[in-house]
Amino acid sequence: MIRRLTLTNFRNYHAASLALGAAGPVVLTGANGAGKTNLIEAISLLAPGRGLRRATLEELAFSEGDGSWAVAAEIQGMLGLATLGTGIDAPAAEDAAPARRCRIDREAVPSAAAFADHLRVVWLTPAMDPLFNGPASDRRRFLDRLVLAVDAQHASRVSALERSLRSRNRLLEDAQRDSHWLDAVEHETAEVAVAVAAARAETVSRLSAALAEGSSQVSEFPRAEIALEGWMEKLIPEHSATEIEDRYRALLNANRARDAAAGRTLDGPHLSDLAVTHAGKAIRASDASTGEQKALLIRLVLAHAGLIKEMTGFGPVLLLDEVIAHLDPRRRAALYDALAALGTQVWMTGADPLAFGDITDRAQVFEVRNGTVEPRR
Repeated sequence: MIRRLTLTNFRNYHAASLALGAAGPVVLTGANGAGKTNLIEAISLLAPGRGLRRATLEELAFSEGDGSWAVAAEIQGMLGLATLGTGIDAPAAEDAAPARRCRIDREAVPSAAAFADHLRVVWLTPAMDPLFNGPASDRRRFLDRLVLAVDAQHASRVSALERSLRSRNRLLEDAQRDSHWLDAVEHETAEVAVAVAAARAETVSRLSAALAEGSSQVSEFPRAEIALEGWMEKLIPEHSATEIEDRYRALLNANRARDAAAGRTLDGPHLSDLAVTHAGKAIRASDASTGEQKALLIRLVLAHAGLIKEMTGFGPVLLLDEVIAHLDPRRRAALYDALAALGTQVWMTGADPLAFGDITDRAQVFEVRNGTVEPRR
């Protein structure tokens, strides 16, 4: 859990610091645009990846600052007390690309992946509401986020797969391409592709079990079932990685002309999808109502947070951005009960303080006003 959060030249905060108690959810209230989401975005940067908005490093800087920014948190984490910090320095030149720095207890670490040894972070934001009706790429990104929360190295595998596919596509563009070099690239592509697919499949399998085991809990949220759609993922439970790699290499080789004409690789886990079903109605989530889709998404995130706690023995920090406002009183109460049962630190944002009336007596409530944050009195 986070005990203190400090922001310097981050988004609309020139300087801000929150001291937190040991118990109860953290509630951030304030007008739209005041900076509530900016605060939890800062927390999301204490996890591997680019944070809940996937912003560029430059976009995170205070508009009236020198281009630098920093986020630091004192935490009680999986390895005890620690201080995590990340940010960028002021650019030395206008065209200089910023380099993100990450530190643990003031000592530099290679990347934010190291933070996962201390803290896991899970989030749900309004931008995720169209997940089930949007493109498959959004669901893959959502799935990779789920995997990353339990396996901090997953992002590096996904990045390696993207690089390898780009290299293959460039080679295919060359009419005089070197077939030996293409063989080597496809060999690497197959290895990384199977590793990515296997990590996804393992997380989906674990999460499916967690969803099934919790089917009698949080009954106000519809029961969800999930599955991976992709030939490679379906082979993983009963075939060795070597067998699947060989099959994919043969497929890449056979499809060179087709992929060259398309300008991209048309087969592989970079095109797989996450299928989510409303189990109670036996319909795909995309066919459910808007309210049901929101409830299904909440069910997934709660189950995922529970899975992380089961696997690590330590609950993740859970960030819920503007979730309460879209729930009726019955589901709102059910969510509060589910969060209490998780026993993890939860951060919630909302414009209307009255929406949090049921938990005000056990929550730490802060009021956010255009770059400042103070305990609500």
